[in-house]
Amino acid sequence: MTKDDPHPRRRSRFAALRASFFTGLIVVAPIGLTIWLMWTMAGWVDGWVLPLVPPELRPERYIGINVRGLGVIIFLVFTVIVGWLAKGFFGRTMLRFGESIVDRLPFVRTVYSGLKQIAETVLSQSEGKFDRACMIEYPREGLKAVAFVSSTAKGEIAAKAEDDDPLISVFLPTTPNPTSGFLLFVPQSQVTYLDMSVEDAAKLIISAGLVYPQPKEAKPAKKTKVKLQSNKA
Repeated sequence: MTKDDPHPRRRSRFAALRASFFTGLIVVAPIGLTIWLMWTMAGWVDGWVLPLVPPELRPERYIGINVRGLGVIIFLVFTVIVGWLAKGFFGRTMLRFGESIVDRLPFVRTVYSGLKQIAETVLSQSEGKFDRACMIEYPREGLKAVAFVSSTAKGEIAAKAEDDDPLISVFLPTTPNPTSGFLLFVPQSQVTYLDMSVEDAAKLIISAGLVYPQPKEAKPAKKTKVKLQSNKA
C-alpha cells in the first residue's frame, strides 16, 4: 500500500459517517419512540372514549377532521369530576350504594374487589407504593436479581417466619416488561437494600442492564459560621 492509496481516506470518511449516523440515532430514537408511544396511547384512549360521546358533540362533525387526543382530554376531565364528586357526601353515599349491589353478585364481587385493591395499592399516594429497591438471590444461590420491596409479610405468612428474621414481600419484575413478575417472600437477612431509587431500578430492568443509574455525588458539608459575641461591660 503506497502513500497515494485513497482507501484509508475512504475508510475514515465511512467511519465518520457511521459514527455520525449512530450519534443521530441515539438522539432521534428516544424522541421518536416517545412521540410514537404518546400518539398510539392517545389513539387507544380515543377509541374507547369517543364512541361514548354523542355524534353531535364530536368536533369532526364541525371541522371535518378527527382531533387526536380529544378522548384523552375528555377522560381526564371526567375522572377529575368523578373524583371531586366521590369526596362529597352525595358521592360517598352513591359509591356505598353501588358497592352494596356489587357485593351481592358472586363473580362480579370477586373481580371488583381484586381490581379495587390493586388500584388503591398502585395509585394511592400513601405508603402502599414500592419505596425501596433491593437485591435478592434468584433463581438460585449465587445469582443476584434486582427487585422491589413491597412490605413486611403479615398474617399467616408472617407466622411461618423465624422470630428474629421476618419475611419481606418482594416483587421481582421481568425484563423488559416490568409489569409482570413474581411475588416472593424472602427472609430479611437475605435482602440487600440498594441506594438507587425505584425509578432508577426500573430503568435498569427495562433496559436489560444497559442503563445504569449515575452515582450520586456526595454533597459538600455546609460550613457553619460562628459569630463571636463580645461581652459588653
